[in-house]
Amino acid sequence: MIEILEKVQERYRELTLLLSDPQVLQDQNRYKKVAKEQAELTEIVELYSLLKQVLKQVEEDEKIKSGSQDKELVELAKAELEELEEKKKKLEEKLKLLLIPKDPNDSKNTIVEIRAGTGGEEAALFAADLYRMYAKYSEKKGWRTEILGSNPTGLGGFKEIIFSVEGDKVYKNLKYESGVHRVQRVPKTEASGRIHTSAASVAVLPEAEEVDIEIKPEDLKIDVFRSSGPGGQSVNTTDSAVRITHLPTNTVVTCQDEKSQLKNKNKALKVLRARLLDKARTEQEEKIARQRKSMVKTGDRSEKIRTYNFPQNRITDHRIGLTLHRLEDVLSGDLDELIAALEKEEQTEKLQNEKVLK
Repeated sequence: MIEILEKVQERYRELTLLLSDPQVLQDQNRYKKVAKEQAELTEIVELYSLLKQVLKQVEEDEKIKSGSQDKELVELAKAELEELEEKKKKLEEKLKLLLIPKDPNDSKNTIVEIRAGTGGEEAALFAADLYRMYAKYSEKKGWRTEILGSNPTGLGGFKEIIFSVEGDKVYKNLKYESGVHRVQRVPKTEASGRIHTSAASVAVLPEAEEVDIEIKPEDLKIDVFRSSGPGGQSVNTTDSAVRITHLPTNTVVTCQDEKSQLKNKNKALKVLRARLLDKARTEQEEKIARQRKSMVKTGDRSEKIRTYNFPQNRITDHRIGLTLHRLEDVLSGDLDELIAALEKEEQTEKLQNEKVLK
């Protein structure tokens, strides 16, 4: 590991010099790229500097312990060595985690798609609850959300809602939310008071830039039509709604939330790029060896990942067996504990996989 850390430190020095290079300063795109890489290495370099200080002190205390005739000094060195060994262990564990290859999409913005599943109107209401949960979580994080498309129901639910989230390391935090979310509660539409089980699926896609996915104009079929609201009634008198079909993959995206046809087209293309990038990424991951796959960050959106039980004020994440009894807080956007636990589990699995593969 020391050899790798030395290379990281050397790269950090190179990047620091590049940031003061006049040619780099004149090229804003290159400057941003260099600055971003340097920022990503900063924590590793700082922790490695601390580790080197600890290792130097360990070496000095070992010399005292084995070579000094002063018993009191030897005892002090032994006591300090115990503390230093613990500190060294913690620093090494942190560095191991930081050296694990990161998901290249972690720093990207996301497109989140929520669709009502089994459960009729109650599933649509639950889909709306999930949207509000992510919107509140994003607000707490200082992220910006924008609805790209929706299919609302008459009672305030959503058959489908698609929105973007922009901010710092959005995908890194939200990627664990992909999958089937299940709710157990007495629906507002239920007169007898029986508990029903409904579900909604969530797909979190890293937002694709134009350089990530090339979309040829001849591969697109674009249709325009009038927007419609709940129940099918027309909500606009012009053909502003847009449906884009990507012919090679038969991927269809519809957007009708804006009154402007151009705005709807741009939003639809944004969603299309994200879906095509996600499709390419999923196909690539399927080729990766089974032992390198993370059980936490699964791409299988048919998998039930979480249950929200209202009568017991309980939320359970089935991937890691974590149960919390503060459902209302979570639905109000307090997702940090869940996401931190999922991230820790994924890091542990990656460390184990690294050991297996060596």
